[in-house]
Amino acid sequence: MLRGAFAAAPLAMALVDREGLVVSANESLGALLGIDPEVLAGKVAADLVDLASDTRAWHAYREVLRGRQARLRCTRRLKHPDGHSLWAQVTVTPLPAETATEGSEGARGSEGVRGYGGQGVLLSVADISARRELQARLRHLQMHDPVTRLPNRTLFFERLSAALEAESYEQSGTGRIGLCYLDLDGFKAINDTLGHRVGDRLLAAVAERLTRCAEEAGLARRNPGAVAPLVARLGGDEFALLIEDSTGTDQLADLAESVLKALQLPFDLAGQRMSVSASIGVVERHAAGTTPTGLMQAADTTLYWAKADGKSRWTLFDPERNAHRMTRQALSSTLRPAIERGEFALEYQPLVGMADGRVHGVEALVRWHHPQFGTLTPNRFIGLAEEDGSIVQLGRWVLATACRQARRWQLERPDEPPIFVSVNVAVRQVWDSDLVADVAEILAETGLPAQLLQLELTESAVMGSAGRPLQALQALSDMGVGIAIDDFGTGYSNLAYLSRLPVSVLKLDGSFVRGFQYEGEGVAPNPADEIVVEAMIQLAHRLGLTVTAECVETAAQAERLRRIGCDTGQGWLYSRPVGADRISLLMGSRACRQG
Repeated sequence: MLRGAFAAAPLAMALVDREGLVVSANESLGALLGIDPEVLAGKVAADLVDLASDTRAWHAYREVLRGRQARLRCTRRLKHPDGHSLWAQVTVTPLPAETATEGSEGARGSEGVRGYGGQGVLLSVADISARRELQARLRHLQMHDPVTRLPNRTLFFERLSAALEAESYEQSGTGRIGLCYLDLDGFKAINDTLGHRVGDRLLAAVAERLTRCAEEAGLARRNPGAVAPLVARLGGDEFALLIEDSTGTDQLADLAESVLKALQLPFDLAGQRMSVSASIGVVERHAAGTTPTGLMQAADTTLYWAKADGKSRWTLFDPERNAHRMTRQALSSTLRPAIERGEFALEYQPLVGMADGRVHGVEALVRWHHPQFGTLTPNRFIGLAEEDGSIVQLGRWVLATACRQARRWQLERPDEPPIFVSVNVAVRQVWDSDLVADVAEILAETGLPAQLLQLELTESAVMGSAGRPLQALQALSDMGVGIAIDDFGTGYSNLAYLSRLPVSVLKLDGSFVRGFQYEGEGVAPNPADEIVVEAMIQLAHRLGLTVTAECVETAAQAERLRRIGCDTGQGWLYSRPVGADRISLLMGSRACRQG
């Protein structure tokens, strides 16, 4: 009975002895392999199903033959005599002892089932070609974009990971990898105005041109083993071209240029003629130490730069520019917590009278004692604070701290003329908070007279003031708070509007003072510099304003400014920004020159 079942079984099978030779094969195995089953007797079973070519499968097969392993199952690709290939699932299991119940006579051929129990293994082979083909089709659908037929994000990252691993460990290639990450400029407008159907046709047409560029780039490489760049659609209107074993940035730049030129040509889509451009981020680097996430982050950053720089261009990744961006991001994310942790401090720079050389006031300058980046000056973080709105919280702290210190100086020296404190104010503080109420509350809490507080705003901010900002400035001025225009002379300089603003001080931008040229320095003096500054000082005085010159660094500069009527000076000639205790030493005497 067993012999009949074995011979007629639809599953291809063979009995194999402990030496690995076929004892008997059924008709199904003969049909599967294209060989007469009688001819298979005595053949090496492992050769028939290609087990020896796979070290792991071969070892497991030997273990099953020796009775040390219960089973082997593996997939092999077999060659049929007529030329076609098939995928087969090969299973090898020991024969159970019950197989010997029909007799004890052992024989090869059709008699081999009898008396063979426990003496070898059963080899079975199942044709799984149809299943494999279905799996391949499903995988293709899963790994490719239906609109462009390009590899999708999943397949791209699979290829990228494999490429990075191969480039990192193989010695035959360049060990480098390159990526062009592109985004179509204005694609959303096309989708919104012409519809998604036209948008999809455009994406498919773009994909064809990118593929053509990749193929041409592959042909341009003289290395016969080199492959064309992989083109993938990552989603939306984002595409990527991956170059494995890249030869350097020149190769990536050439590819990016060819892509830009290819996309500049108009597209004809079902009667619709349209043009499109792209922005491309280009990254090229050693594969060793690079991760898929790191490479894509660099590419995404560089694509953003290309967009920000004007679109329709490619931009190469710049480590220094990226480091600056990362620093900005790190600072921005920690600004608010830093205020709460008390990481900010104030330094003060004297404002010295040109006529008497005494300290009349100080400008409060905020410093951030960052735990990672050290002490940071305002130009490193004020812009970030204005962007995220934390300038309101920080500005209120600066104002309160400066007023408290100014009141302390006043109380320490009651018999001397008190000095005022000047505090910088950002326009956003006026818009996003009730600055007038904040100032009134802080003055009341600290006991500082309003006349000893001066608020500085930039020229561009003050000159454009209208509505709420102008009302706030007027209310502060009515309280007795001084209003100063900082960096005067670098902005619009709308002098007619200046006369209608509640301003009491002009601070001349340091570029005017630095532009002075002096006799004795080997350079002939330029009278025009002094004429311009003198004219601004006279105009300010006629409007009832006082003038402070910034960036005074030499005695000659100070003397010329004094001679043409400047009221106060500020700069390293008198003192660098210093702590409050140092200001206490300077008060009541002629300002010390710090150099």
